Amino acid sequence: MATETSQTLDRGLQVLRVLSETQAGMTITELAQRLEVNRTVVYRLVATLEQHALVRRDTHARLHVGLGVLHLAAAVQPVLRHSAVPVLRKLADASGCTAHLTVADGDEALALAVVEPTWTDFHVSYRVGARHPLDQGAAGKAILMLRDDPDSRFAVTAGELQAGAKGLAAPVRGVEGLNASVGIVTLGKLDVEKVGPMVAAASVEVAKRLA
Repeated sequence: MATETSQTLDRGLQVLRVLSETQAGMTITELAQRLEVNRTVVYRLVATLEQHALVRRDTHARLHVGLGVLHLAAAVQPVLRHSAVPVLRKLADASGCTAHLTVADGDEALALAVVEPTWTDFHVSYRVGARHPLDQGAAGKAILMLRDDPDSRFAVTAGELQAGAKGLAAPVRGVEGLNASVGIVTLGKLDVEKVGPMVAAASVEVAKRLA
């Protein structure tokens, strides 16, 4: 038996998806053409989404994703942390390195969860909420692999974000809508052959917990 769905809700979600993919925004007419539906239908959808701050109009009447989406996204972050922290704790203690879950936030990488090893005398202090460009550091480069290099297991960098710091991160694959990586950072020697598989396995475990 086929699952019943709401066509109106589906179209509303399509509006948000299409608007999220364009920086310049779209007019009602452009959006209707893209979705291949009547302008009146799109107008009603947009009006409803505007009431919930999920869509906004700029001074040129072009439509953009609204700030209300940020509140929804913020509510997801505790769920991600809750799922990832036990995996990160195991990874940090096994590797002796600071472990982290990083997500893409626009063109930046955002550290969403960080766990430091419990037994080391020295380790990297990495702050939750820290940001850096996606194309710098292992965490961001691993996220970019989801789009640009789907066959690679992990990214390795040295000194890109902090002098002497080495990073290794693996993308979290198979979770719809999530652009994230699991990684480690250390100031000591980084044994890629040993730690790489640990990090890759941790990223798979995080994906399973979020599936």
